[in-house]
Amino acid sequence: MKSKFATVINCMDGRVQDPVNEWMKARTGATFIDVITEAGPDRIMASTATASRLILKRILVSRDSHGSKEIALVAHHDCAGNPVSKAKHLEHLVQSGKIMATWSLGMTIHMLWVDKNGGVELISSIDS
Repeated sequence: MKSKFATVINCMDGRVQDPVNEWMKARTGATFIDVITEAGPDRIMASTATASRLILKRILVSRDSHGSKEIALVAHHDCAGNPVSKAKHLEHLVQSGKIMATWSLGMTIHMLWVDKNGGVELISSIDS
């Protein structure tokens, strides 16, 4: 049986790693999660073209080498790398999703919010 991969662009904050990986495995049926970490990835993806291109290179490795068909971008409560309100995080997720959709990845992109209790909420999904 071939293993299935999914991809996550997550904050480096260890509090959100396990809940997001578990959510992605349950949602996608993945056996393994390729994790790309940054401090405040929603801010980076929404506003920093150079960093976004570096993250894109990592996404393509996951897609092309591991066959990942679904990816999640994560924002979370109490983020030290992007210390803004939940509303601002959600704006960053929406903006990031629009940018990622222009990359024509052929992947489903999920925008996720992780609350203070580790609960994962699906904000939106986009097929790109």
